[in-house]
Amino acid sequence: NAEYGSSGINAEYGIADVISLYITLCDKLQMDMTAKDELYTDLKCLADVLDRMSSIPPDFEGKTKIYHWVAELDKLSAADTLDEEQVRQMVFDLESSREAFVRTLG
Repeated sequence: NAEYGSSGINAEYGIADVISLYITLCDKLQMDMTAKDELYTDLKCLADVLDRMSSIPPDFEGKTKIYHWVAELDKLSAADTLDEEQVRQMVFDLESSREAFVRTLG
């Protein structure tokens, strides 16, 4: 896995990947795609991309929220679904995390 540096083409790909994954996850949740097997891969990928971005500090609040949801989904079996309250919280966390990510870009 390549590291996304703080400048150059890799950083641009990292930024595009992160924004795309935030949008994809929010769209899935808004389309009632709430099963673990519908969300987990994109969520885990988002966590991995954020980890590889050297310009994002380890204590970035967005990472904490994403890690929380990866851990929550890890507890479920593939067909298990999030309830309405969990979906609402996850959307809120994804949107606030995306906004915090955009702020780190300057």
